Amino acid sequence: MSLKAANNNSNNTKKATETEQWVSKYRPKKVDELAHQEEVVSALKSSLKSGNLPHLLFYGPPGTGKTSAVLAVANEIYGPELIKDRVLELNASDERGIEIVRTKIKNFANFAVNKSSGSNGAPGASFKLIILDEADSMTIDAQAALRRTIENTSKNTRFCLLCNYISKIIDPLASRCAKFRFKPLEETAMIDRLKYISKEEGVNCKDQVYSAIQQVSDGDMRKAITYLQSSFRFFGNNITEQSIYDISGTLPPSLIKQYIDTCKSNSFDKLQSMVQNLINQGYPASQVITQLFDYVVLYKGMNDKQKALVTIKLGQVDKCLTDGSDEYLQLLDLASYIMKQLTASNGMDLD
Repeated sequence: MSLKAANNNSNNTKKATETEQWVSKYRPKKVDELAHQEEVVSALKSSLKSGNLPHLLFYGPPGTGKTSAVLAVANEIYGPELIKDRVLELNASDERGIEIVRTKIKNFANFAVNKSSGSNGAPGASFKLIILDEADSMTIDAQAALRRTIENTSKNTRFCLLCNYISKIIDPLASRCAKFRFKPLEETAMIDRLKYISKEEGVNCKDQVYSAIQQVSDGDMRKAITYLQSSFRFFGNNITEQSIYDISGTLPPSLIKQYIDTCKSNSFDKLQSMVQNLINQGYPASQVITQLFDYVVLYKGMNDKQKALVTIKLGQVDKCLTDGSDEYLQLLDLASYIMKQLTASNGMDLD
């Protein structure tokens, strides 16, 4: 190979590394690397030791490690070579009809394979693995057909269903799987992981920035890593809390506090100016509603009755926004209602 060709290959490798998504780069490769899912890790490790994997149903909020967990299991069972032939991964939100179950899934599940030797001393397995991501998007008919396929092919194939809402999985299908709930990551676990990635990638930022990422990502590790990488690409090592709010499209807590404080002023002119300022800054009304709800629930300046009335109003405003109402008018109406509740004597004004 010529020196020029070698340099080109080196540059291409460097470019690929620079553009690689950190979500994929730092995805857990082993079950032990999963963060804050101790019960799931313990059960999966026991199954890996015995080499007898049941059908699995992973459910929980997005970004909590469901896909990472099943891919780590597959990697430990089959190793990097066999995983290509013995694992079928489908996103059920794209391929969710009954025809896919009757053709693609059924054909893959039917043929038998010889027992393999797993990587890293794992016992290997004589079955294939089918991963159905977003299984709660499958139609009822498709789920019923999948149930029959699971029954008829369980000798050769194991299924792993991933979903956000287990209530959308039919009972006959859920009852055939070992169910594991993935909980949102706690603040400490998420920040520790973000700091580890920052150290590996040469990112320098303050603890307040990590706290801001944790708040706006709401327990979603995938979202948190994406915000960190995006902020680093845009701002380098000059990442601030405001950088995180700008990248994520969320309002700084100070703006939400200002909204409520203006409502306490009992001045309609100030309300108009404050709402117009929010609209001018480009914040979506739906995001304002979401963050206002979280703020009101914990706000000590209202009694329980006031909070109940305001949250009902938040729901009504959210529906109006969904129906296409003007954002400025709805936020102004909401601010007027909150002002009325905060300034009413003892919070007893029900109108």
